[in-house]
Amino acid sequence: MKTLLQLGIRLHDMREGSLEERAAWAQEQGFSCVHLALSKTIPGFKMVPNTLHAGLGKHIRGIFSAHGVDVAVLGCYKNLAHPDPTTVRDLQELYIAHLRMAIALQCSVVGTETGAPNAEYRFEPNCHTETALQSFLRGMEPVLEAAETLGVLFAIEPVWNHIVWNPRVARRVLDEMASPNLRIILDPVNLLSMENYQQREQVIDEALELLGEAVEVVHLKDFRVEDGKLVSVAAGTGMMDYRAIMEYLKKEKPYIQATLENTVPENAVTARAYLEKIYEDA
Repeated sequence: MKTLLQLGIRLHDMREGSLEERAAWAQEQGFSCVHLALSKTIPGFKMVPNTLHAGLGKHIRGIFSAHGVDVAVLGCYKNLAHPDPTTVRDLQELYIAHLRMAIALQCSVVGTETGAPNAEYRFEPNCHTETALQSFLRGMEPVLEAAETLGVLFAIEPVWNHIVWNPRVARRVLDEMASPNLRIILDPVNLLSMENYQQREQVIDEALELLGEAVEVVHLKDFRVEDGKLVSVAAGTGMMDYRAIMEYLKKEKPYIQATLENTVPENAVTARAYLEKIYEDA
């Protein structure tokens, strides 16, 4: 029986090769979609608005269509809360260029994380402040307006050590922005930290309750605790129990696209099979 879950992979987690080779490998390994980060996938790619155009989008779309693979996420993981206004304006132009190209690429969402209130894009206590949140919202506003105008979905990924760091803050962003084009990339492991990983079932339940209706794509990975830190690893090689998540996806989100993260070429297929089995048994 064909699964109702469309499992994919981050393209830059595959072995090095051309887009054509990687699309073929994704198909051979049983993946139906990919997460595409251009600067991490195409050697020497200049990540500037001028290089992001409809022709490139159609070219990439043709490559993946030939192998029956969709682009679930076109990633632009920059810092819209950067403290320098000129840098923010440049980044807004870059995001909007991604949105324009996404039309030709026919990807599901243009995805981003939510930044930090410093130039280094690093965690600091101020990440979790109201000031930081307002800075991110101001930075995102023209990007979201462009998404609405262009008819493209723009998805934010909550991460514990970024500005939108838990399900409640993410729900607030959705409510305050009130845009039908603003969606969620749900990565359950990214909601965890050393402070809350032992309560991960409650964290994930809260995320599904508050954000479920807005979840457009899911990221699937695992984690371990090593030397007092959470370390991300391939699904099935750490501490995560994915049964509740898979039950939710099977019941509420048939055919949703979910991409593996933190795999290596040697364990990607095993991770896919591991998750498919949980999904089938849910």
